[in-house]
Order: sequence, then structure tokens, then C-alpha cells
Amino acid sequence: MITLLIVIIILCVIFDYINGFHDAANSIATIVSTKVLTPFQAVAWAAFFNFVAFFIFKEHNVANTVAKTVHEDSITLTVILSGVIAAITWNLITWWYGIPSSSSHTLIGGFAGAAIAHAGFSSIDAANIYKTLIFIVLAPLVGMVISIFITLVTIQKNFWVKISIIVGVIALCIWFVPFKEAFEKWALLGIGVIFTLAYALNYSRGENAYRTANMYKRLQLVSSAVLSVGHGGSDAQKVMGIISVALVYVYKQTGGEHGIASLSDMPGWVPLICYTAISLGTMSGGWKIVKTMGTKITKVTPLEGVCAETAGAITLFAAANMGAPVSTTHTITGSIIGVGATKRLSAVRWGVTVNLIWAWILTIPVSGALAAGVYYLVNLFL
Repeated sequence: MITLLIVIIILCVIFDYINGFHDAANSIATIVSTKVLTPFQAVAWAAFFNFVAFFIFKEHNVANTVAKTVHEDSITLTVILSGVIAAITWNLITWWYGIPSSSSHTLIGGFAGAAIAHAGFSSIDAANIYKTLIFIVLAPLVGMVISIFITLVTIQKNFWVKISIIVGVIALCIWFVPFKEAFEKWALLGIGVIFTLAYALNYSRGENAYRTANMYKRLQLVSSAVLSVGHGGSDAQKVMGIISVALVYVYKQTGGEHGIASLSDMPGWVPLICYTAISLGTMSGGWKIVKTMGTKITKVTPLEGVCAETAGAITLFAAANMGAPVSTTHTITGSIIGVGATKRLSAVRWGVTVNLIWAWILTIPVSGALAAGVYYLVNLFL
């Protein structure tokens, strides 16, 4: 049993590494396509801020949601093993073909599919699955709406109207949004201050095309960093939940000799190795997907890159606040579509977008089917 647990933990770390280079495009696609950073600089920048999330996200709401995808009495190490193997397989397939599918939904689909093969459909927690399915639609839509709003405010010619809108929106959010973690409130306030100061400096020096372009290139460093923190904090938690479930199962099977008693007892080494693995994976880059995200959906300028990344980051932080296992891929794709749509609807390559949506729809069922097949195969040998 302990050997199988170790194998699962190793595979989970491998999945997180793959998740990193598979989803590197989410954090760096726009900053590379706008030539603000070289590809190597971009992955190093994103990897660093992926790991910074380890020091920021102390409440693991998303990890708990993923861990509770399957009812506790239907969980076995074989189920977990099968789910992780299926998730790794689908991630590698979609990476090979340059399809920006969701690593998060791959893992959830694999976990659920293996459980269904083991104990039937009653083994999965319908509420958590519904939450995941709802956010498949909501995450890109919210990202798109926020990116459209930020873009329209940013291109506003009247400086004082622009600043008033930013201050007003942030003030309303701080007063009325029920933040679960203090850093989320301060992060939102910090983003607002940075944007306000940048706009004020540009205004005071006399706005011209050259200065404005340079300002947005500098701001894109900030927006991509915040997006990378959101990506690390969101995606690393999924594997943390899976490892914790395995540790709880072992604890019960060994009478408390090994493992942990509950999900809340997650040991410190679990988030550390997960954040480390996803950061190292991001350093490897996923260049096929970077090309799809950064150039094939719509042409992105530094201004639009800032708006898309800021919208994606806000959506990720909000979802993490609610414990929703959203897809970073879906979120940033919606945000990129939003900035493209503000120019004109034809600026978005809708044929590419439709293909992406099909990949999103198929990810959970295909991962589930793969996991069920792996489960039956694994049972022949274990």
C-alpha cells in the first residue's frame, strides 16, 4: 500500500510538471506575442510567480473541492492511480497537438471516471461536478466580460473619467465583495493603484503613441505576474487535493499509522512539491499552445495584453475565493476573445475558438473514459 501511495505521489508531481508546461501558454502567450519579453524571459517570469503563489494561498478551497469530487467511501488508491494516469495521458495528447485544453478538468474527469468504473455513478459528488461544469461556461464568459470592460475603460480618452471609473469600481468591490483572504482585497487595491499611477504619469508627461506603448509594455509585466500567481494558486491546488485524498485513505487503512486523518491536516510538503513542480513545468514552456493562444485567436497589442491578463487574473482570484476549480486555459481564452471583440467581432478568429470549445467540452468525458479503461487494466495487475 505504501509503495502504491509513493507511486501516486510521484505521478501527481509529474502531472503538475506537465500541467506547468501545458499551461505555460496561459501566463506567457500574450507577453510573448507582443514581444514584451523573449520566450525564455517569459517562462522564467511566469515560473517565478507561479511559485510565489505558495506564499500567498494559505486557504486551499480549490483543493478541498477537487478532493470531494468522489464520495469518501468510493475512494481507493487504484481509483486515484487510474485517474492520474488518465489525466497525464490526455494532457500529453492535447499538448502534442497544441490544443489548450484544461489540465484542471482533465484531472477532475479522470478522478470521477475511475470512481464510476469502481462504484458506479453514485460514487461521485454531483454538487461538485455541477460546480465544475457551470464554471466551464462561466469562467471564459466572466473573463471575457471583465476584459471588455477593462479594455473600454483603458481606451477612454478622458483621463479623469478613466480614473473615476477605476477608483469607483475598486471601492465598490472592496466594500461589498466578501473576500475570504485578506491578500485578495489588497491585491485588487494594488492593481488599481498601479494602473492609476501609470495612467497619471503618462498623462502628466503628455500622452503620445510612443510613451503610451512603452507604458503598456511595462504594465504587462505586472499583469502577467499577477496572472501567473493566480494560475499557480489555482492549478497547484488540484493535485494537492488528490494527494491529500490518498493520504486520508492510507490513514484509514493503516489504522492511523501512516497518512493524515482529514483533508485539513494536509502536511506542508504537499503544497511545496506541487508549487515547485508546476513552476519547473512552466519553465519548460509549451510552445505549441503558446502559438495557439498568442496569435491564432486574435492579434494582441501590449494594451490588449494588459487588459486580457488583468481580467484573467481577477477571474482566477475570484474563483479561488469561491473554491471553484476553474480552468486557467478557459479563463484567459475568454479574456483574449474579449479584447479582440472590442475592436470588432471579425478580429476574433471564431473558427479557432470553436475548435477550442470542442476541446473543452470533450475533456471531462474523454478523461473519464480513459480513466475507466485504465482502472480496468490496473485491476488486472493489482
